[in-house]
Amino acid sequence: MIVTINEKSGFCWGVVRTIDIAENVLNDNNKNTYILGKIIHNSKEVERLANLGLKTITHSDFENIAKNEPNATVIIRAHGEPPSTYNQLKNLNINYVDATCPLVTNLQNRVRKYYEQGFQIIIFGKKEHPEVIGLRGVCNDECIVIRSLEEAYEINDFSRKTVLMSQTTMDKHIFHQIEDYLKSKIKDLLNIGYIDDNFLSRDTTCRAVTSREEPLKQFARENDVLIFVSGKDSSNGKALFNTCLKENPKSYFIEDLNEIDWNWFENVEKVGITGATSTPMWLMEKIKKAIEDKFN
Repeated sequence: MIVTINEKSGFCWGVVRTIDIAENVLNDNNKNTYILGKIIHNSKEVERLANLGLKTITHSDFENIAKNEPNATVIIRAHGEPPSTYNQLKNLNINYVDATCPLVTNLQNRVRKYYEQGFQIIIFGKKEHPEVIGLRGVCNDECIVIRSLEEAYEINDFSRKTVLMSQTTMDKHIFHQIEDYLKSKIKDLLNIGYIDDNFLSRDTTCRAVTSREEPLKQFARENDVLIFVSGKDSSNGKALFNTCLKENPKSYFIEDLNEIDWNWFENVEKVGITGATSTPMWLMEKIKKAIEDKFN
């Protein structure tokens, strides 16, 4: 049996940057280092960093940290936070390090700009996803959040200029379906042929995710069985796994080794292993070794 790890899988540069920041802060301040929410949507990497001393907290822990740990440092994770979080940290005199992914920071700035210009803002994303909570925060929560084309059907008020943007980890194909639908709807409602002044669309999906799709399709086709390793809460993990499943029906989604069904590998010659942008390479290598040890 040949077991291969997809060379284009694993951490994107934004996740690498965030984990590097966390490890550097831990080295300098091991006993009092906190991360606001899970650093990434991968329980095994969260566990590894916890063993190094990184403690995961929520906003409700701020008061206690301010009162009892004056030397503590709180890390803002890659998903970003709304302005209210930064204000709260500053008001409580809590040290913090901002590890927000630069792509997310850029998206927040664009949402803020269009909000200040009076646009109606539509965000393709998950309303309670940490990244979208940050986006809602920079526009005073005055936006419409949709997660499907069907939800776009329910938008009927286009009395203001409208801009469509996306959570960075959403499916770009669905984004463009929503874009095409809204363009057509606005043309019909306003009875105009030229809508550029009334509707803007900004594809803010992350290229680190979308650029993996075509190579991933080929990798899925090349293997008899495909093992997709990802945290179950990962948005891009779900999207990329669906890409694999369309190409290879023998694609299986797992979070860790104990979820493998060894019957998947009966009469199989080639096994491929891949993962999300939040999947650590060490975990995929661990799974590769386990499969090889079992069958070779």
